[in-house]
Amino acid sequence: MELRGRVGIVTGGGVRVGRAIALGLARSGVDVFIHYNRSADPAERTAEEARNLGVRAAVGSVDLSDPVNAAALVDLTQQSLGQPSILVNSASGFPSDTIADVSVDAWRATLDLTLASPVFATQAFAAALPEDLDGAVVNITDVRTQTPYREHFSYVVAKGGIDTFTKTAALQLAPRIRVNAVALGVILPPPHEDDDYASRLAADLPLARVGGTGPVVATILSLLENDFVTGEIVRVDGGGHLT
Repeated sequence: MELRGRVGIVTGGGVRVGRAIALGLARSGVDVFIHYNRSADPAERTAEEARNLGVRAAVGSVDLSDPVNAAALVDLTQQSLGQPSILVNSASGFPSDTIADVSVDAWRATLDLTLASPVFATQAFAAALPEDLDGAVVNITDVRTQTPYREHFSYVVAKGGIDTFTKTAALQLAPRIRVNAVALGVILPPPHEDDDYASRLAADLPLARVGGTGPVVATILSLLENDFVTGEIVRVDGGGHLT
């Protein structure tokens, strides 16, 4: 897939990993729609940085805690930038819970944001894509779906659903739309934690360091550009799955 001149959507694109992805797409010549929920100012700053890279950028707020709203991502992108042919599902929560204490409401809220909204955003994206245009979806998942956290129960289950969704959607949307995922390890400190915390987490990895967002962006761009790859979940974890 030639990226330059395409239009891409990045959910959660104003902050953290989502911001890096949006700017990585912009550097590759993709016009970017930067979704946010509450982070309006960071989203606007990210859009301005993208424009400084020579592409068009727009922002829009959609509350993905209700998956009914996910289809609005495509509508807003079409109105502001034109037809999207790239979708990166990055927005997610990260609640702390266990099977012993999770409530029904919290369970539903996590699955709605982290699993259902990517599903229905992808459904709307596929339905809107013209027959003569190819497309690509990249989902952001977590390496800990294979070695689960002791906490973050509902999050891990939802991301495990993203893993299965990636493979199933890749099969059902082929050949015109490719669907892949990137499973993240220690990339950034968790929200409300500092760099030292992330460094402690990374100390036992084979590569013994925090990844940063660069390797994530490079992997996503590779998955988008390589048009003979679909249904793959690529780990970006510093070798953490080996330990």
